[in-house]
Amino acid sequence: MTDDRLISTAAIDDDVQYDAGLRPRSLNEYIGQDRVREQLQVAITAAKQRGEALDHVLLYGPPGLGKTTLAGVIAHELGVAIRPTAGPIIEKPGDLAGILTDLKVREVLFIDEVHRMSPAIEEILYPAMEDYELDIMIGQGPSARSVKVPIERFTLVGATTRTGLLTSPLRARFGIVQRLDFYTDADILEIVLRSARILGVPIDPDAAMEIARRSRGTPRVANRLLRRVRDYAQVRADGTVSTDVARRALTMLEVDEHGLDEVDRRLLRTIIEKFSGGPVGVASLAAALSEERDALEDIHEPFLIQAGFLDRTPRGRVATARAYDYFGLTAPQKDRLW
Repeated sequence: MTDDRLISTAAIDDDVQYDAGLRPRSLNEYIGQDRVREQLQVAITAAKQRGEALDHVLLYGPPGLGKTTLAGVIAHELGVAIRPTAGPIIEKPGDLAGILTDLKVREVLFIDEVHRMSPAIEEILYPAMEDYELDIMIGQGPSARSVKVPIERFTLVGATTRTGLLTSPLRARFGIVQRLDFYTDADILEIVLRSARILGVPIDPDAAMEIARRSRGTPRVANRLLRRVRDYAQVRADGTVSTDVARRALTMLEVDEHGLDEVDRRLLRTIIEKFSGGPVGVASLAAALSEERDALEDIHEPFLIQAGFLDRTPRGRVATARAYDYFGLTAPQKDRLW
């Protein structure tokens, strides 16, 4: 299993050159996540009317749902610049101090994978988020002293796929906490049609829906599938993406009508055949698949659970009746107490 498969929700190199052009710039252009958009619209408007920095924002949810895009939208709506970085990149307190002291008033600092920051970095961040000042130690030994350096009022936007790994003190300092959920087929359809217009791809609405249904509720996957279907239409058809062309392209790409690929089918079959449908612990499942535990929990499982093919119980992962139906198998009868 690798993260660069076609329907992986993680970003791959091929996405980079297209993402910038396809990302919406404002909340009005942002499709889906209606609850999140409405709450952010109110908070941003109120902060602008008061002339204050927006409260710190934490965005969490599975990868590929638009957390980075939404951070850029927030900065655009506030009319300020955004300074992007990532938790693993900030290795020393001095790195973070340099970033914070360089921020202009009300600017947005975006930290992706914020849960992967080291404890030493978090300690620097606490007073910066709460009091807008840095505690810097000068000197060593008995002569060492702490100096408070004021910084401009800024907005930290943190993004994470693992809220459980955030420390309580850090999470408590975010005034706005929003979860991004998987998109509906109708929202993904709008995203596919919008991306097709930007890319100049002639596409039928039914063909766009065919792509949307197989996109796992994830805009990143939808845009990736659209680009691959566009290539197929250009080489094997007249360049127009019709419903038939879309189906043939997606069949060639081994993405079925449920949005599952060979990796998903292998995972489900492993649970059904090797572990009698479960329950199986995630460590045992990862060993059977030669996969990292974090990759299973962050990338593979969320959609399978959301789609009803997999169930996560206190005893481990269990293949659902829908998973058995998918393979044309009969689900075993559960033990009952009479």
